[in-house]
Amino acid sequence: MMEKRDHGGGIDAAIAAHGGDRAGWLDLSTGINPVPYPMPALPHDAWTALPDEAAFARLYALARRFWNVPEGAAILGAAGASAIIAALPRVIPTGEVCIPGPTYNEHGAAFAAAGWHLGQDPSHALVAVHPNNPDGQIWQVSDLDAAYTIIDESFCDIIPDQSLIHLAARPGTVVLKSFGKFWGLAGLRLGFAIGDPVIIAKLRDLLGPWQVSGPALAIGAEALSDPAWADETRIRLADDTTRIDRLMTQTGAALVGGTSLFRLYQVDDATALQTRLARGHVWSRTFPYAPDWLRLGLPAPDRWVQLEAAL
Repeated sequence: MMEKRDHGGGIDAAIAAHGGDRAGWLDLSTGINPVPYPMPALPHDAWTALPDEAAFARLYALARRFWNVPEGAAILGAAGASAIIAALPRVIPTGEVCIPGPTYNEHGAAFAAAGWHLGQDPSHALVAVHPNNPDGQIWQVSDLDAAYTIIDESFCDIIPDQSLIHLAARPGTVVLKSFGKFWGLAGLRLGFAIGDPVIIAKLRDLLGPWQVSGPALAIGAEALSDPAWADETRIRLADDTTRIDRLMTQTGAALVGGTSLFRLYQVDDATALQTRLARGHVWSRTFPYAPDWLRLGLPAPDRWVQLEAAL
C-alpha cells in the first residue's frame, strides 16, 4: 500500500470533524486559482474518439507559443504534472538526487521509489521547484548546473517573466508545467514536460499513447490561446494577495513567503488556528515539520466574507 503523504486537501476529514457539507466549506488548503478558466464548448468527438495526432500537435504548438519554448526543446503532455513527476526518475540514469526542501514532497517520493539516493550533492541530478512550494523561493540560473535538472514550474505562470523555460533546450533539463494551479483546472489532469528531446522521448514511451484525454486536449488548447485571460488573472491574483496579507497580518500573523496563489504565514500555533478556521468551515494547510506555519490559498471573490468571519 502506498504511504499517504502530506498534502493540501483532505476536506472530507475536515467535514467529518467539524460538520457541514462540501458546498459550505471554503477550501484554502491548496494553491488552486479559485476563478478557473471558463469551460469552452467541446466538440462531440472530444468525448467519443481516441485523441488524434492533430489534437496533440495543436496543443503543443499553442504551448510552445504561450510559454515561449526555445527551439530544440521537445514537449510532452500528460494526465497532470504528477504523472510526469512519478515517471521522470525512471527515464534518467539513477544516482544521487538533490531536492532542496522543504518543498513539494512528491518529487522525493518518486525518486525514492525508483531506487535513487536522496542526498545533498546537486552535481548529478537536481530538482528545483520554481517558485517553491510552500515558501515561494525563486531559483537562479547559476544554481542550476546539474547534469540532470528538473525545474518544476507548476506555479510559475503567475510570474512569466521569472520563468526559466529558456533552459529547456539545455541537455539534461526538463521544465514542468501544470494546468491545475494557475488555470484552476486541477480536475482536468493536464501537465507538460518540456525539455531535452532524449528524455522527453523516453517519457513518451513510458507513458504510452493517448496520455492526454480528448477533453483535456481541447480545453488546454483553448486556454493556451487566450493570453488576455492570463493577463487579467495575474492582476486579480496580485490584488487578492495584497488583501489576504493585510487580513492575516492584522490578526498577528507574519508573512513567511508564498506566491499569488498561496501565502505562507508564521503564527503562534498553526494547528490551533487551523481548528479555529475550521469551526467557520474554512480549511487551511499546516505542516508537520513546522508547527508555526499556516498556508492559505485565495478565496473566490464571493467567499472572502467567510474567511473574515472565521478569523
